[in-house]
Amino acid sequence: MKPADQEETSAGGVVVRHDAGGARVLLIRDACRNWGFPKGHVEAGEAVGAAALREVAEETGLDGLAVRADLGAIDWRFRLRGRPVHKRCHFFLMETARSDTRPLHAEGITACRWATFDDAERLLAYENARAILRLARGLVIPGEGSRRLPPPPAVPGDGACAGAEARDLTRADAGPPGA
Repeated sequence: MKPADQEETSAGGVVVRHDAGGARVLLIRDACRNWGFPKGHVEAGEAVGAAALREVAEETGLDGLAVRADLGAIDWRFRLRGRPVHKRCHFFLMETARSDTRPLHAEGITACRWATFDDAERLLAYENARAILRLARGLVIPGEGSRRLPPPPAVPGDGACAGAEARDLTRADAGPPGA
């Protein structure tokens, strides 16, 4: 009998600020040198929007964030120490006027970087993050972006820096890994 998936829920933000050069998006770099969005676990009893604000503030040092839109959630599966994990991460479009950041090194955040949408699309390590970026871009820059999320990539690994096994959970026929 297969062990049941461990369920994890996270929340995070696509943080945007505007300057003379246009809109900028905040990216964080993890200990594996992958660029992504600030996010983290939702605590028991915590609303996902509140968790997203808390996690972004903790990981980047930004405060005064304003939530502008719910960008939806992405799902993926991976293995952690041999156990299957199903993770769902809710993302929110946020705005700030501040540019100064402070990466939370204790959580493995090695850098924060403001990037244009085009640069962010090239820097983001995972396709599902790029899909969330395109949704945000369509809201920030009307006429651009995409309202359709593609499936996450399937990559081998145990959830460590090498990658994680991911499955598209938005399709009705999506089964467990290896199905």
